[in-house]
Amino acid sequence: MIYLDNSATTYPKPLKVRQAVASAMQNSANPGRGGYDLAMRASEEIFRTRKTAADFFGFPKEENIIFTLNCTSALNTVMKGILKSGDHVVVSSMEHNAVMRPLQKLTEKGISYTIADVFPCDNDKTVDSFRNAINAKTKMIICTHASNVWGIKLPVERISALAHEYGVLFTLDAAQSAGIVPINLSIQNNIDFLCTAGHKGLYGPMGTGTLIICGNTVPSPLIEGGTGSNSMSFEQPSDLPDRLESGTPNYSGIVGLRAGMDFVSSHKIENISKHEFRLIKYLYRELSKISKVKLYLPEPSEDYFVPLLSFNISDMDSEDVSSRLNKKGIAVRAGLQCSPLAHKSMDTLQTGAVRISPSVMTRQYDIDYLISVIKKI
Repeated sequence: MIYLDNSATTYPKPLKVRQAVASAMQNSANPGRGGYDLAMRASEEIFRTRKTAADFFGFPKEENIIFTLNCTSALNTVMKGILKSGDHVVVSSMEHNAVMRPLQKLTEKGISYTIADVFPCDNDKTVDSFRNAINAKTKMIICTHASNVWGIKLPVERISALAHEYGVLFTLDAAQSAGIVPINLSIQNNIDFLCTAGHKGLYGPMGTGTLIICGNTVPSPLIEGGTGSNSMSFEQPSDLPDRLESGTPNYSGIVGLRAGMDFVSSHKIENISKHEFRLIKYLYRELSKISKVKLYLPEPSEDYFVPLLSFNISDMDSEDVSSRLNKKGIAVRAGLQCSPLAHKSMDTLQTGAVRISPSVMTRQYDIDYLISVIKKI
């Protein structure tokens, strides 16, 4: 199989990730729940992962690295743990349902939102759109770093600076950028909450993610329970990370996540991005020669995109194209990719789109074979 759905989850996982997960399952007990060797070893391994994540994202406080099930749970923790009745939120027109569904639910509690239009390849107009969406009640801007459908990279450095100019919290959804676009919180210091998926560009196992609390505002926990600390009290601990990490953690997944971040660091983000962009640009140029292939945006460049590409074939539903590719041993994602807002912006709500997303594992042969099959279709 030629796997080109790495925006959903990277596959195959690196060998060191698989080995780390297997070792964790064979040589550990419940972290923080005992003073014996196996439990202590597990606690130490989780701390090592926190330290690795802090170093990876250039953030000095390991205790502010919160392990989550995925990026969605991190985003939900921020929104539902901070926003109150009367608050207003600004989001982009590229947001995933991981943002839009919980935000829509929160409207039942008196929280409102405005969608700021994104203008591909025009950062000035995009920033102005966000500025115009802010009002006196705006509490937070939630912004995807890159669209999971079109690969459009938003000018988040400028948008986060704009948020702080107006005294507004800034939450970054880095599901499609962490591990592909450098994120250094010691430099990008206007981010209040960084939400990541561990299983995509960080090459960790599914069921992993992080919430990094960069500022002084800490969300209320979505759940309370055992943390292995301060067990005499019925009150949830106030200290991080325990405040937001109730219950037994996904220990093997967390250890695998550390191996994934080590893998990315050893290959270097710039090299991974360069490899993926080379393949995507080549694919774009070849598809642009096929008259029945519809491309919606200019050729992806590093300044304005992350390396993924969505397209359609005229007179064909995207799911039909995906099915035909699958029969030829090619795995891609078609449909709406859980992001109807992004599709609305390109008028593809009815057809969806076929998404191609490579990884560091993707070969030139894979793209050449994909192109040959598309030509036959």
